[in-house]
Amino acid sequence: MQAVYASMRLRFASYVRVFVLGAWVGAIVYFAAVVTRGAFAVLSNRDEAGLLVGFTLSGLHVFGFVAAAIFLVASIFLAKSLNGLVRLAALAVILMAVLTAASQFYVMPEMAALRTQMGSVEATSASDSRRAEFDKLHRASVGLEGAVLMIGLVALFLAGREPR
Repeated sequence: MQAVYASMRLRFASYVRVFVLGAWVGAIVYFAAVVTRGAFAVLSNRDEAGLLVGFTLSGLHVFGFVAAAIFLVASIFLAKSLNGLVRLAALAVILMAVLTAASQFYVMPEMAALRTQMGSVEATSASDSRRAEFDKLHRASVGLEGAVLMIGLVALFLAGREPR
């Protein structure tokens, strides 16, 4: 009976890993495909849409940090040691969290500061150095989210194939 419960706990931990990682990856896809497009299509101006996208992205990042923590704890549980953190899927999730942190704690605050300085991103000339820096940071933000998504897809594949 003890072996049955141990097997069930391992299966549950494996399920949790795939579930939280899939939820994070799915949330990124939803954010990119629906939230960003919807904000710019529905709101009255690009500045409001940008604020909504930034707010939503911040929430997505918090969700990602929680998902990463749960994934890594489940990975340790499955491996019955900290060695669970050196498997490829776990390393990929750690990289996802690091890239998410770079976006959340560096890129987004810099963009917010520039947005405040400009008053309106949309009304600021593309030749203005603040606008040029904002656009550069925006490209970095998009690149970071894209990288997190691609790494997440690979990690999801790996997590489903790793031995329990």
